[in-house]
Amino acid sequence: MELFFQYLLPCLCAFAGCIAFTLVFNIHGPGKLIAGCGGGLGWLVYLLVGRTILAGFFAALAISLFSEIMARIRRCPVTGYQLVALLPLVPGGGIYYAMRYCLEGDTERFLSTLLDTLGMAAALAVGVILASSLFRTAFPLLLRVRDAAGRRQP
Repeated sequence: MELFFQYLLPCLCAFAGCIAFTLVFNIHGPGKLIAGCGGGLGWLVYLLVGRTILAGFFAALAISLFSEIMARIRRCPVTGYQLVALLPLVPGGGIYYAMRYCLEGDTERFLSTLLDTLGMAAALAVGVILASSLFRTAFPLLLRVRDAAGRRQP
């Protein structure tokens, strides 16, 4: 039962939240489920690695690779899947609390929260950029290997 509350329920909530945000991004049909699965996958990776800035990096890496693959399969833009799936990881609460501590004059907590928030945002950005760059570099090479083997159909 503890496994359900620690891992499965938060991933289901991330899935549902991403499905709701597909309405804002105008994603229809199977794209809703793909974006939701990406959000659930990202949150699962984040929980398994340990809820740290490094976990955010690995979650963004997993989301980006998943989004790139799904976008190639469905022949749709990657950004819709990627942005929606990253939303549960965006450190909105950290931004709120950092500003709250700043207004209260609690400088130590403000700087600590701000640095954690900026670190998480940077980890997400670097994870997305790295995964996207690696995938866009490797994908054409994979197509060439497949073409050379004669398996590609005209």
